[in-house]
Amino acid sequence: MVTSPGSAAPHWKSERKKSEKRARRSLGNSWTLQRGCCNLLDANKKPLTMQMSFLVKCDCDLFFYTFQELKLKDKECERLSQVRNQLEQELEELTASLFEEAHKMVREANVKQAAAEKQLKEAQGKIDVLQAEVTALKTLVLTSTPSSPNRQLHPQLQASGTRGAYKHVGGHIRNKSASGAFPSSPGKPEPSSVSIQPVAKEDREMDSVLYAEFLMWKEHPSLDRSSAFLSRIYREDIGPCLSFTRSELSQLVQSAVENNSLTIEPVAMSALPMVKASAIECGGPKKCALSGMTRLCRHRIKLGDKGSYYYISPSSRARITAVCNFFTYIRYIQQGLVRHDAEQMFWEVMRLRREMTVAKLGFYLTDQG
Repeated sequence: MVTSPGSAAPHWKSERKKSEKRARRSLGNSWTLQRGCCNLLDANKKPLTMQMSFLVKCDCDLFFYTFQELKLKDKECERLSQVRNQLEQELEELTASLFEEAHKMVREANVKQAAAEKQLKEAQGKIDVLQAEVTALKTLVLTSTPSSPNRQLHPQLQASGTRGAYKHVGGHIRNKSASGAFPSSPGKPEPSSVSIQPVAKEDREMDSVLYAEFLMWKEHPSLDRSSAFLSRIYREDIGPCLSFTRSELSQLVQSAVENNSLTIEPVAMSALPMVKASAIECGGPKKCALSGMTRLCRHRIKLGDKGSYYYISPSSRARITAVCNFFTYIRYIQQGLVRHDAEQMFWEVMRLRREMTVAKLGFYLTDQG
């Protein structure tokens, strides 16, 4: 279809207007969209800034706390370092002190050891000397019995006529033989001298009861009179042998013999006329203090540490020395100095009991020297 030029112009204008409207509409929509996006970005930008500010603040606080903690750690490390240095110094001082004390102890120990070794050598020398003396003494004891005394062991058995010539052996001091005595005073009947000969072996017979009692005592030897062995000897021999007229003095003599503290000494004849009154009260040169009989007293006894002396007659002296011999022998047995067998020791004890019995009956040997 062909149109005219007049009709075509308005149509073109309308189309142009439509295109402009569409362009404006499209542009408006684009602007609106762009503004919306900008508004959206502005809305999202505010929380992000706040978050970043909060994070920065947290980081600052964390940094501050960490810094403070590090400062505390530094102070603690410094304090611990000082403590360590102090401990090291104290340890060094303690180590030095310990070493010094150890050296001091070692020096003292060496000095003490040297002194102990010196004392040991001295003690060993003394022991050797004492052992030699004990060996010599045992040899003398083994070769000496009351029946045949060894004169080296009993030097008091050697005759002596001077005052004070006596020795102290076993607690009993005697100048003459164990059973010897001076003759009685002139004008008095002299008892017959009895020579006690050893009983031949074939003429003696052992009493089984006495031997059994001796063996029981020998297992545990002691001076306790509660044993059957010593109880019998006290009852049958010692008691009667030391039973004198003056019973009180007799008890004192027996106690001194048991305690090994009795002293018997001779009296020099030159001093007999010059006797003090205090001595006469304890007997006298012509009166026995134990029996009360008038006899020439050539010996006197002393009981322990007492200052009094008692004059005794030859018979009283023989009775006392017989008991002293018995106690001396059983003390040898108790101390282990007698090496004989049990039967030999038993017969020696029986011989000593016989001496006490003979002396109790008034028989004694006189000294012809």
